[in-house]
Amino acid sequence: MLAAWERAAGSCAGSRAAEPAPPALSSPPAADPRPRGRRGGARRSAGGAARRRGLAAAAASGGWRRAAMGTAAVHLLLLLGLLHAGPGGEGRKGWRRRGPAARERGEAAAAESFPLDFTAVEGNMDSFMAQVKSLAQSLYPCSAQALPHDLRLHLLHNASVTCNDGSPAGYYLKESKGSRRWLLFLEGGWYCFNRENCDSRYDTMRRLMSSSEWPATRVGTGILSSQPEENPHWWNANMVFIPYCSSDVWSGASSKSEKNEYAFMGALIIQEVIKELVGKGLSTAKVLLLAGSSAGGTGVLLNVDRVAEQLEEMGYQGIQVRGLADSGWFLDNKQYRRTDCIDTITCAPTEAIRRGIRYWNGIVPERCKLQFKEGEEWNCFFGYKIYPTLRCPVFVVQWLFDEAQLTVDNVHLTGQPVQEGQWLYIQNLGRELRNTLKDVTASFAPACLSHEIITRNHWTDIQVKGTSLPRALHCWDRSLHESNKHGKAPLKGCPIHLIDSCPWPHCNPSCPTIRDQFTGQEMNVIQFLMHMGFDVQKMAQQQGLEPSKLLGMLSSGN
Repeated sequence: MLAAWERAAGSCAGSRAAEPAPPALSSPPAADPRPRGRRGGARRSAGGAARRRGLAAAAASGGWRRAAMGTAAVHLLLLLGLLHAGPGGEGRKGWRRRGPAARERGEAAAAESFPLDFTAVEGNMDSFMAQVKSLAQSLYPCSAQALPHDLRLHLLHNASVTCNDGSPAGYYLKESKGSRRWLLFLEGGWYCFNRENCDSRYDTMRRLMSSSEWPATRVGTGILSSQPEENPHWWNANMVFIPYCSSDVWSGASSKSEKNEYAFMGALIIQEVIKELVGKGLSTAKVLLLAGSSAGGTGVLLNVDRVAEQLEEMGYQGIQVRGLADSGWFLDNKQYRRTDCIDTITCAPTEAIRRGIRYWNGIVPERCKLQFKEGEEWNCFFGYKIYPTLRCPVFVVQWLFDEAQLTVDNVHLTGQPVQEGQWLYIQNLGRELRNTLKDVTASFAPACLSHEIITRNHWTDIQVKGTSLPRALHCWDRSLHESNKHGKAPLKGCPIHLIDSCPWPHCNPSCPTIRDQFTGQEMNVIQFLMHMGFDVQKMAQQQGLEPSKLLGMLSSGN
């Protein structure tokens, strides 16, 4: 925590040149006819007076800053004092014991350190860290402007590793000097699996197949944000955003050629980015979190072990590699209405991946591949099948009623009330997905109708059983740290397996806002369910409840 304060403060060093220069201490002295000895004494006296005048002027112009720094310093010391006190008063006793001795030792006492007890603020660490950063920037106002917020584009040096159209692949980086935590994010954006729908994708979504129009910078949001208010536990990490331009769910290993109109090199792009980042500080990392959303979330499951193996082979066995898969845990279930595999949207996911893995020359982890017959490697693209084979710890974030899953299952919520068959299919989907997560050690599954979350500005608002997603990730981080250190079970009061048990879409009151597709008006849970054709009378009768009581339970999310 103190290191975070020091890093924010330290960034002032590079911006001090922009501050107004202090007043000149003296003008160049005129020639003095007096003897050298007396002249020196007079010069020292004049110089002293000039210095006093300069210091007084500097004090007048900078007094407000010192006053502000002094106030902020007092606030920070009070916070640290509260931290140090902790429960049970042990910290206070330690402070008193050192007090007299420190006074006797004088200046030597300043070098003495004492342990900080974070237990007192553990339940509210999010806001505490935000206060620390705010105080650091109050103490050193220039650091607020100096802290970099944008991720900057770096195209790969190895020009043979490319996007679909042969343009160089790349990544966006925001370094955090002094931090040993790295977060690599894989972007999502569906896929294409034959020449026809890849051509269509290139015409309509070119940025997902080419780097030619990528901007020079990006602003990180959600878990990629550098603001502690938006990103309580990872704001100070080294951030890497890897744009998705391979259309292969980050699995491909084939280059563009006369035979192949497009390159599919998703798996190779990740490997090449890792190689370049090693030279930019990743070599000293303690933790690498490979995260991703949608197709990027599936990409995490396919690549997290490979990244760990690559770093080990490069000689960096000390880096702890972990995965965070958001909205990439798809089911290979039966579609609500079967359609021919014409395009990406209507094609059943099993058939699309079967075709895609051949078209992309896709590769899957060896441990998963061995679980299935030759030609059935497509099974490894589905979370509940690949998860048991993974060596690296992975945290799974998945909406129980994922919009992308419903889309490929041909359940289209077009604003018209759904039919009873669709309603039953949607409820069953939630049950099936919940069942596949029961043996996942670390998971966060709200009963909401949505898609993707970890890079959204509102990702801190979603809760399951009273715990937010950033808090659950922090608990997971701590549990892994404690497990590595002591071999202990997950910490009490810090849950990491969080799955909603209510059976309907948006029965969780913290779900993202839903808007009517035609009017744009916000809808509450009851309006949304009725909009979807939810029969309150019938459901209340099935549950043995009065309709009014059922409506009250829905409103409160029970």
